[in-house]
Amino acid sequence: MRNLHLTLIVTLFTLTSSLAHAADKPQWIWLSKKEVAGQRAYFRTTFNVDAKPSAAQLRVTCDNHAVVYVNGVKVTTVPDWMHPRQVDVKRHLKVGRNVIAVEARNQGGIAALVARLDFMKGKRRVTRSIVTNKSWKMSPTPTKGWKSVNFNATTWKPAVHIHPYGAGPWGNALSKRAAGGGSSPGAATDTKTLGVAKDFSVELIYTVPKGQQGSWVALTVLPNGDLVASDQGGKGLYRITPPAIGKTSIAKVTRIPVDISNVHGMVYAFGALYVNRNGRGSGLWKITDSNNDGEFDKAEHLIPLRGGGEHGPHAVIVTEDGKDLYFLGGNHTDVPPGITGSRIPTNWGEDLLLPRQWDARGHARGKLAPGGWIARVSPDGKKRELVSIGYRNQYDIALNQVGDLFAYDADMEWDMGSPWYRPTRVSHAVSGSEFGWRSGTGKWPTYYPDSLPPTLNIGPGSPTGAVFGTGAKFPAKYQHALYILDWTFGTIHAVHLEPKGASYIAKKEEFVYGKPLPVTDAIVGKDGSLYFTIGGRGTQSALYRVVYTGTKSTEPAKYTLPPDAARARNLRLKLETFHGKKNAKAVSTAWPYLSYSDRFIRYAARIAIESQPVKSWQNKVLAERVPQALLTGAIALARQGKADVQPKLLAALGELNLNNLSKDQQLELLRAYSLSFIRMGKPDSATAAKIAKSLDAHFPSKDYRVNREMAKVLVYLDSPSVITKTLKLMAAAKNDPLPDWAGLIARNSRYGGTIRRMLDNPPPSTKIDYALALRNMRFGWTLDQRKEYFKFFPYAAKFPGGASYSGFLNNIRKEALANASQAERVALKSITGEKISAAPAFAKRPAPKGPGRVWKTAELAALLSKPLKDRSFDNGRKMYHAALCASCHRFDGEGGAVGPDLSSVASRFSNRDLIEAIIEPSRVISDQFGSSVIKLKNGSEVVGRIITDDGKTLSVSVNPLAPDALQKVDRKSVASIKPSKVSLMLPGLIYALNKEEVLDLFAYMLSRGNKNDPMFKK
Repeated sequence: MRNLHLTLIVTLFTLTSSLAHAADKPQWIWLSKKEVAGQRAYFRTTFNVDAKPSAAQLRVTCDNHAVVYVNGVKVTTVPDWMHPRQVDVKRHLKVGRNVIAVEARNQGGIAALVARLDFMKGKRRVTRSIVTNKSWKMSPTPTKGWKSVNFNATTWKPAVHIHPYGAGPWGNALSKRAAGGGSSPGAATDTKTLGVAKDFSVELIYTVPKGQQGSWVALTVLPNGDLVASDQGGKGLYRITPPAIGKTSIAKVTRIPVDISNVHGMVYAFGALYVNRNGRGSGLWKITDSNNDGEFDKAEHLIPLRGGGEHGPHAVIVTEDGKDLYFLGGNHTDVPPGITGSRIPTNWGEDLLLPRQWDARGHARGKLAPGGWIARVSPDGKKRELVSIGYRNQYDIALNQVGDLFAYDADMEWDMGSPWYRPTRVSHAVSGSEFGWRSGTGKWPTYYPDSLPPTLNIGPGSPTGAVFGTGAKFPAKYQHALYILDWTFGTIHAVHLEPKGASYIAKKEEFVYGKPLPVTDAIVGKDGSLYFTIGGRGTQSALYRVVYTGTKSTEPAKYTLPPDAARARNLRLKLETFHGKKNAKAVSTAWPYLSYSDRFIRYAARIAIESQPVKSWQNKVLAERVPQALLTGAIALARQGKADVQPKLLAALGELNLNNLSKDQQLELLRAYSLSFIRMGKPDSATAAKIAKSLDAHFPSKDYRVNREMAKVLVYLDSPSVITKTLKLMAAAKNDPLPDWAGLIARNSRYGGTIRRMLDNPPPSTKIDYALALRNMRFGWTLDQRKEYFKFFPYAAKFPGGASYSGFLNNIRKEALANASQAERVALKSITGEKISAAPAFAKRPAPKGPGRVWKTAELAALLSKPLKDRSFDNGRKMYHAALCASCHRFDGEGGAVGPDLSSVASRFSNRDLIEAIIEPSRVISDQFGSSVIKLKNGSEVVGRIITDDGKTLSVSVNPLAPDALQKVDRKSVASIKPSKVSLMLPGLIYALNKEEVLDLFAYMLSRGNKNDPMFKK
């Protein structure tokens, strides 16, 4: 397999093999043979057409991003080389002179472009072929009109020949096709189908018998080289003795005789096996060998935790000094009881200036700060210190070779398309860090100075394991890499970190990937291999290992920081010694660094000062005249000071001239104002008006971030001009730029079409951001402004987005409408009368032809054991709706959100797993989508999904086909609440389908929404 460079390729070629053989082969071309990360390239070629062609086919594939134009018209957007795009361009061609223009971007690594356009006159006759070669013109920069036919390209240079087609790292890229049909029932994914980095290979060493040993989600290594794995359910812990590298014998597996299972993180340390357990007995456990017979047999519950499930207790690892343990919990897990210390000031809060909206589908409603957390604990469990907070659901953590801690945090995929969406991310979890997760619309943007930014945004996915390559018999680059596992998209990424100041920047590389490959955890073994498991949610589980087969040195490679980075890190560590501890030297030591250029240093200095009594530094803030130091100190004082200091704090901030501040400092000033209002209260009307007037003079800004925060502050202060100015910003806002991860998310055919379509047609998240702020304005509107505002929502609803996208739009509109007067509501009725929701897929739900039958798992598994062929995409989609799948599950942008999104199900589930999930839905129930049995004191029961619980009333969704119809339950009437063992999904939904309809349905789901999948080829 080739090394997965971030490479750019664009290909235009005919669909028929006869045309492909008839014309000349194209050449790979680029600006130069030099590899330049982040490089943009522009290509064009002109050609004549003597007669209107009867056919002209375009197929495009691109690793990262490219846009292709024919005669100035955008014909397609290309995400990566593994994703062929196919377009009929006949209507774009004209008799006479024509032009093909390509705008391309390379994220890193080798780059190249290959293009082919074939004309067909009549039914089969080829008349002309246009292919990439040195005759194409190229430029590193665009020039006005470069996409037009009449553009003068004499200053552009000839393209550079990189490779002949079929050579280079891409091979025969044009002949690649997505496989259909999946793996055989009950079998682990074949290693031959896996992608892996150059000079590495993957060995399958054990296929887990699911009925006996479950589905493995956690992995660790013992001193003798044995491994330990845990089932996600109740099947227990297992010791594995792997065979020697290269041996075909399977691993030896035995059950560990302790009543412990559902472990999400574990490590062997201090002579014991420490595990972080979910479900029954949730929390940190210590497992030992009580009689020294070589067998773990005693389990001690060190720290019980309140919380469990997929957002519950997760990883546990040894600290960088080898003295303690780090362990963590997701955002549905309370902070450990009996905390003996905290490196973060414990007066955390939501710190939202304007009211938040909870998730439109009910997820994480009522969950408040600090969100997910990381804590340090002594081996006996008695010392418990909070280290880092503000995560959504960080599943795993890992230490690099110099002792810096990194966390792999999850996104909320339902937020996609919204301005508050945060992709999965790798974060440098320094002492006292806060990463700003808040539920619903409340997530902090990364520029808030009272939080820290991520090291690397990954994109949509489901984070599971994380481990550094320390100890691996790999080349140095891969020994130093951080390996992170994405369950949803079946990928292990190698993250390569580069020191920058007191922290790092990073790039990622796809290291191992496959379909299905629901990766769950990884560990470096004593033999120098990287071991990883697949499984989770009851899917087929297996154990693999990655070995290096190349010729580069695999000797242990010391990781050394550059001198500047080492000095910055040492300074940060020095400041962190004051975190959570009173020290008379802290203020004088840390104060000079409140104005330091490095954000991580400033942050560490502020936390050091906030850890000291406010009286010892309050006056220093008010007297500070260095703008950056004042801003950092003001944020500290707003967080820790009493309300009576607010007038002096606001006066000090008012002395700052925005014209003399950088855009980042302007953001810090706006955050300082916001925090003072949030924590100390709204100032009197005269002060509020004065601040609003001073800020209004600088609104709008040329910086979107500043406008975003300025609009919030001015709305809060009831600025008389904020409606007019913000509406103008809404109207002028252009399509949002693609995020940094946009080109990477679609790199492989396993990614679902939902995300691709959203990236091709991104929702107007900037406009949504302004609409969210303006919903709070009750007064000051003209009727025309109200009309302009409410006309935005039908426009925004036309765009694709995450499962909560339309619900959020509905809720924003409802709240804005509630702030309108009765007269305004009457006048706006013609605009606001429609409900904001995605258009129904069918006017009437399709009905299957049948006759149906009671399908059995084994029977369906046998049908699907062979590759699917000659299936109907359209009928499969109809059956997806006919079987009520769409009522609860989104697929390819359609359907509900009561259950998980099935767009990428082919990446996570084998055919057998998918069959079982459909026929036996109660066999494995994800707690994220499970329901509860609420027993009432009068003996009756309410069964459904609890949406909100405010301590007085439960709001319960009792009908999965009408999830917004909530039943209210008085808390005082509740006798008990227990998880339901019965899935909300009804069994037998496919019983009405005949054989052909069932096969079409499965082909549709396995296609990830790609109607061009070979399964549908007739």
